[in-house]
Amino acid sequence: MKKEDELSLKVTKEIVVKFIEVGRLTVNSFEEVWSNIHKTVRSSLKEDDAKD
Repeated sequence: MKKEDELSLKVTKEIVVKFIEVGRLTVNSFEEVWSNIHKTVRSSLKEDDAKD
């Protein structure tokens, strides 16, 4: 697994855990929320790479 992929999974996990802790995420919406957050994190990482 690429370093960028591993980083995006870790960041996504941390965000999702925080959402669960504050009650913003339910089991019913987990898959959709995970996908949206992960896409956003990956996109952000790619934008940062493009700037370098």
